[in-house]
Amino acid sequence: MLSEIRIRFIFDAGLEGMVVKRPPTEITEEGWYWLRAKDVTGFPRIARDTYFPTHDVVRPAETTEADSPDSENEALRRIDREALDESYLSGKWIIERSPNRTDSLWNDIIDDVSAEYFWDAKVMTDFGREAFEEELHAILVYTPNYFDEADVARVRERLRDTHRITEEIRYKPDIFTLSGIYEETLDETGIPDAARFIQ
Repeated sequence: MLSEIRIRFIFDAGLEGMVVKRPPTEITEEGWYWLRAKDVTGFPRIARDTYFPTHDVVRPAETTEADSPDSENEALRRIDREALDESYLSGKWIIERSPNRTDSLWNDIIDDVSAEYFWDAKVMTDFGREAFEEELHAILVYTPNYFDEADVARVRERLRDTHRITEEIRYKPDIFTLSGIYEETLDETGIPDAARFIQ
């Protein structure tokens, strides 16, 4: 049994190395829906702790209700309070690209994660795109605290100015995803939109 576990670990580690060294549009191995920044850079989110002082971002644990984004919608205020109570304040800008425009943008975004302009990112692989029956790849660029609207806006500006993402894109807090807030569930949730910010 132990040798089977060790063989499996060695195989998986070898597969991971083989997969992450390739562009996302070439990753077709079953189960690889997403390629994460840490898979490429080797640095998990916790290793990028200097992001907070570098960009003057409020840490989730230090965030208060007074920092909440404005909203007149009670359901939205409720979900913000839940995110605050759970200290689950990360979220992401969602960019969609055709397969022939995904790999170069992903490389540029990874460079920005490594340089700490961005906190985190992930991209849909070709396996993921086909499994989700999507025509486009999704690239997600994360911020650690969506209550810190200045940082959310700074990341959007960099996407626009440096990466030429000039079309309107949507920002979705991770608490929305966790709570099942999608376009098709808006009537049930009372949330006005499946995105918290649109720019």
